[in-house]
Amino acid sequence: MGVAGSVVPTGPRWQRTRQVARFAAIGTGATAAAFAAATGVLLGQARQARRTIPMAQAPPPRCDGVYGPRFPGRPLTLVILGDSSAAGYGVHRRRETPGGLLGTGLSRRLRRPVRVHRFAVVGALSAGLKPQVESALETAPDVAVIMVGGNDVTNRSAPGAAVRHLVDAVRTLRAAGCEVVVGTCPDLGAIRPIQPPLRWVARRWSRQLAAAQTVAVVEAGGWTVSLGDLIGPRFTADPVRMFAWDRFHPSAQGYAAVAAALLPTVLAALGTGQERLPLTHGEGVRSLPQAAQEAAHQAGTEVSGTEVSGRERGPAGRWAQLRRRHPASAATMPRPGTTAESPTVEGLS
Repeated sequence: MGVAGSVVPTGPRWQRTRQVARFAAIGTGATAAAFAAATGVLLGQARQARRTIPMAQAPPPRCDGVYGPRFPGRPLTLVILGDSSAAGYGVHRRRETPGGLLGTGLSRRLRRPVRVHRFAVVGALSAGLKPQVESALETAPDVAVIMVGGNDVTNRSAPGAAVRHLVDAVRTLRAAGCEVVVGTCPDLGAIRPIQPPLRWVARRWSRQLAAAQTVAVVEAGGWTVSLGDLIGPRFTADPVRMFAWDRFHPSAQGYAAVAAALLPTVLAALGTGQERLPLTHGEGVRSLPQAAQEAAHQAGTEVSGTEVSGRERGPAGRWAQLRRRHPASAATMPRPGTTAESPTVEGLS
């Protein structure tokens, strides 16, 4: 997600908004006056959302360091890339950030130390991933977690360009031998300060970008997890607890839900045997485009590449495996407000 100043775009980037309103007006037999009124409502709600959601203030806490330093073996290196949702904006302790939560969860599950480096930047677009990747490669990462896309929606970046920047990042990391897990674009329709009908437009754009990200990332050799409405109905049912003070970014409880959904896929990408469980109802092999569409509409859905009869592709394109991942257990993930394993802090800036 991004800072409030980029919540809703203005100017020529609203061309698609006008098109959506125009098509809706035609479908209901409305007049040109109704179309103009609908556009005016959207623009008015955009201005209201910018006033309601505060601008980013203090930077999020650093989470860099070694988690589980008492465990034996060489530390596994995890890098965190993307925007403010990856950086952990909205919380005040490093143990509450996605990097801190994933570092603790991985070290406990793998019984080995995990070194975390966070390169995510508040307000970053997908176009800003390249310098993050370049810095991350200097740490020789074993696995990268990327969360990006919210700012591309709020700034109305061209979806094709946004996806290309993400694919370039995934391919570069994979070429270096790094596994990649992408938390796809969250559903901005879940943000309370954004009211209907703008909420419906934001939801549509978010899901379209999430589906496009899924197809491109899996084609590039990565794994995806749908963050949807930031992991299930909990955010909708209890927004006071799940969102931070700005009502835009997740709270400590919210980030814990996100990290718990990502952790099983990170473990699977690393090839840990305990994550290769039998498929259950609703899971299985799909064409990649079909899997991407299903994932975009159900939070917590993992999509990865697979083969059918020794072939990666079928009549509808790349084969993909879809899993409805169950969040990591409470025994693995630290609860917000409790003391997680204190990392040996390195390279703080």
